[in-house]
Amino acid sequence: MNDLLVEYLPILIFLGLSGVLSLVLLVLPMILAPSNPDPEKTSAYECGFNAFDDARMKFDVRFYLVAILFIIFDLEVTFLFPWAITLGDIGVFGFWSMMVFLGILTVGFIYEWKKGALEWE
Repeated sequence: MNDLLVEYLPILIFLGLSGVLSLVLLVLPMILAPSNPDPEKTSAYECGFNAFDDARMKFDVRFYLVAILFIIFDLEVTFLFPWAITLGDIGVFGFWSMMVFLGILTVGFIYEWKKGALEWE
């Protein structure tokens, strides 16, 4: 039983040190950091402008369109990293399947560009 507890000792030391360090990093800024809030610092900030109306007001559809386009093209990059790492293992078929994927995304990007979805009026 004693040997079992000795094996867990490094884990307990790690948990203890991480707990102490996290408490120090939480308490130290409360003690040392200056606290002088003014109306500018405590004002609500959302979407780059001050809140001026009801929170349930309708937003322009362009906000949503830009968000969807960002997600689509951001996911493209997340598929490129694993593909680039395993390119030597997947061979020619993997290379050309990714080229087809990138081609479809490029056609979609050109379509959005021609339709004016990327223009902010």
